[in-house]
Amino acid sequence: MDALQLWRSSTLAERTVTALENHGFTAMYMQDGSSALAYILKRIPDHATVGIGGSKTEKTLGIAKALAAKGCMVHDHNEPGLSAEEVVAARYKQLTADFFVCGTNAVTLTGELMNRDAFGNRVAAMMFGPKTVFVIAGTNKIVKNIEDAERRIRSIAAPMNNKKYELPNPCVKLGECIDCNSKTRSCNITTIISRRPPLTDIHVLLVSEHLGF
Repeated sequence: MDALQLWRSSTLAERTVTALENHGFTAMYMQDGSSALAYILKRIPDHATVGIGGSKTEKTLGIAKALAAKGCMVHDHNEPGLSAEEVVAARYKQLTADFFVCGTNAVTLTGELMNRDAFGNRVAAMMFGPKTVFVIAGTNKIVKNIEDAERRIRSIAAPMNNKKYELPNPCVKLGECIDCNSKTRSCNITTIISRRPPLTDIHVLLVSEHLGF
């Protein structure tokens, strides 16, 4: 990231951090993904149970592997080799883990997190389940407001996520969401966390990198 891009990224991130803090979240801006990884590893003790919310950002940073290396029981439904039954079981175990790590589809300059899920395990765990949640987002996820978050999800996050799994949905052919009624539709649940839920300690880590989609 060159100097001008870094300036814009950091300026938007600092504004977003302030808005998130005003809404009760623990929020911070980090220069790189390794700093975010170190932050999480420092706060999750050895042998804790940790849910992973199917995040490309998490995969990029290698968080699940790093947690497993320190003896944590990691519940990741995207782990290779799982049967269909094991995938479902992992999704449920994420809801009762000690900690939860995930990405977000969009974070607004006004301090909200917006997400769209197929099954709902990610958003459920973010809101009410594990007592401590770490949300990692590249500064490419920052948008002006909820309206822009919706546009970002429909034009970027949804079609790219469908392409990642090669789902036979219209967005994979068209490159944008058309709010389909496909049987394999993955955009079933939309949530906006506008303030930190009282029983969940949510840490939002904004990273000065292009992470996820």
